[in-house]
Amino acid sequence: MDLQEAIRLRILNLCKENNININKLSTLAGVRQSTINSIINGHSKKVQVLTILRICLGLNMQLDEFFNDKLFKDLDDE
Repeated sequence: MDLQEAIRLRILNLCKENNININKLSTLAGVRQSTINSIINGHSKKVQVLTILRICLGLNMQLDEFFNDKLFKDLDDE
């Protein structure tokens, strides 16, 4: 798995854990829904750290919590 796929899956898992949809996440994070959709659909090849930070803030979590997940272990370096 590559980094983009791990980020995509982490966002989807967080939405499921928080019982929210992508639209609600975009509102909480102050990020355009199209930006989050682009990440989820795999169209965004380089997700900005600021976008991930805003998602974290919207979910009341720290940035290190976002990346402290098994999805980010053993990533492909491609």
